[in-house]
Amino acid sequence: MALMAERVKGRRAAQAVAVGDRRTVAAAQATLAGKSRGIWRVLPFLGPAFIASVAYIDPGNFATNIQGGSAFGYQLLWVILASNLFAVLLQTLSAKLGIATGHNLPEICAKYLPRRVNLGLWLMAELAAMATDLAEFVGASLGFYLLLHIPLFLAGLLTGVVTFLLLGMRRFGFRPLEATIIVLVAVIAGSYLIEVLLAKPDAGQIALHTVTPLLSGNSVLLAVGILGATVMPHVVYLHSALTQHRIVPGNDQEARRVFRFEQVDIWIAMGLAGLVNGAMLIMAASVFFGHGFTAIATIQDAYRTLIPLLGPAAGVVFALALLASGLSSSTVGTMAGQVIMQGFTGWRIPNWLRRLITMLPALIVLGVGVDPTATLVISQVVLSFALPFAIVPLLLFTRRRDIMGALVNHRLTSLLGALVTLVIIALNLLLLWQVFSGLV
Repeated sequence: MALMAERVKGRRAAQAVAVGDRRTVAAAQATLAGKSRGIWRVLPFLGPAFIASVAYIDPGNFATNIQGGSAFGYQLLWVILASNLFAVLLQTLSAKLGIATGHNLPEICAKYLPRRVNLGLWLMAELAAMATDLAEFVGASLGFYLLLHIPLFLAGLLTGVVTFLLLGMRRFGFRPLEATIIVLVAVIAGSYLIEVLLAKPDAGQIALHTVTPLLSGNSVLLAVGILGATVMPHVVYLHSALTQHRIVPGNDQEARRVFRFEQVDIWIAMGLAGLVNGAMLIMAASVFFGHGFTAIATIQDAYRTLIPLLGPAAGVVFALALLASGLSSSTVGTMAGQVIMQGFTGWRIPNWLRRLITMLPALIVLGVGVDPTATLVISQVVLSFALPFAIVPLLLFTRRRDIMGALVNHRLTSLLGALVTLVIIALNLLLLWQVFSGLV
């Protein structure tokens, strides 16, 4: 009871700051008190998972899914399905940690782990955050480049300005930023719905390869890249921060109800992200692989090839989706970076300064002419290697009753989490073996 009282006091103090969010909080508390009925009662709880889901449809996904679809057709669809199920489980655990403890994952690591272990986890988390931000910033710049036909470096500067504006919305509370992110996610989803309708894919092949695990040759690199692009370590950290102060449960029963509503949020948001990822690969498999363009190596190649095959509108829709993806995910990546630094170390720097610092590597990449798509794919492989360092502590903490209270993991949940971790590590070891054997 003392732990619950401490959490309630801390989170109510945090909520009082966000005046613009009081209506959402009041509606949620009315639902928890049994005063709201019907399907609309879930609305105040929707939002955190949509912010997290942006990371699952970021520009890194464009790069890996397009390369995977153009090179191997529909073969890697099962990887997207598996990765999405992994994401649902891991984001559920992260959100639950924030609800149960009133702390985010980096803060829990700093509180319970030895100093050296915590330092190592922080460094790995920062590496993942940098790889993420590089991919997302480069992707948004490519979107501006393709839409406006301006130099990539200038597109990068424009990306920086827009993401500064998006980050500035946080001063008005969590709801305006959540609404903006949901709109951008809808733009991405709508764009790929159009692309798939134009591509006219093979439904039989889609059904077959969605449920048939198959890896061959160089597809391992892209499979690990898809996994790294789909399950993102920085939002495993971030999701716990998005839920830790959002809706305050006053007791264990309310905590369980908040968690159940957050599960709805997760399934909707992650389900949508999974469909978008599948649509990316399906479009590439149908349009590029299906027409013999099996060597689509860059996003620019994909854009240029789409236009003669499906028409100019397809190119514009593709670039618009990439831009919405890059801008939204770059904003979320900066938020995650702040959570990681402050949680692990207690240090805090302004978001605008962190955004400025993390812009520099991307601007250098764009300025010296490094291939943007290759940068995106490699960044996703780096993220896949960083994943175990986020999910192992998450599993260890969420199975401890003294930390989680009424929301402690069931044994089956912990077992599934351990299996997911083993699969990720096994894929990474397979990739390492292939690299050092000269097979990829």
